[in-house]
Amino acid sequence: MYAYIRGVLAGKEPDAVVVEAAGVGYRILAGSRMLASLPPLGKEVKVYTYLNIRDDAHILYGFLDSDEKEMFRRLITISGIGPKVAMSILSGLTPAELALAVVTDDVRSISRVNGVGKKTAERLILELKGSIGNEELISGSAGTAQNAPQRDSAREAIEALMALGYTSAEAARAVSQMPESVNTVEQIIVHALRQLDRG
Repeated sequence: MYAYIRGVLAGKEPDAVVVEAAGVGYRILAGSRMLASLPPLGKEVKVYTYLNIRDDAHILYGFLDSDEKEMFRRLITISGIGPKVAMSILSGLTPAELALAVVTDDVRSISRVNGVGKKTAERLILELKGSIGNEELISGSAGTAQNAPQRDSAREAIEALMALGYTSAEAARAVSQMPESVNTVEQIIVHALRQLDRG
């Protein structure tokens, strides 16, 4: 019903925001990553929204962008994952990090999220695996890799870092910070290990 709401940020709560648009204040539940990225009160914001209709309430959920909203829509189709758990997952992992964890069977990264156990993480991976495309996987986890060889190198580097004991989310974050001049697998791994050591 609502693709997004653009208006003035009228209020912030620990788990929600209020956006005033055309004289109406919309209370929108939000995850911690979105809350941390908001401007000061009184500034204009654009919040991508999903309206969840229940017998006892109509609840708006808010997202940073359309990718996050789409991942939320996928998550809530999985048995045992409701809107609250889906929001918790997207507070702990970006859509690209979650996509990478799904493709690489990284149960550990997903089960670290509050409210998600090992069995739920395994079911999530099983149900989402076929629907994750390469563009989704690469767009956020190796955003600086512009061409196919660089994307392949980034993917190999992430797999190598995971073999060293890092989670897919940790590896993806480190690889995503590589400069464009770094493009061989070996260079990417060295650069990523420096980033991880600093972290």
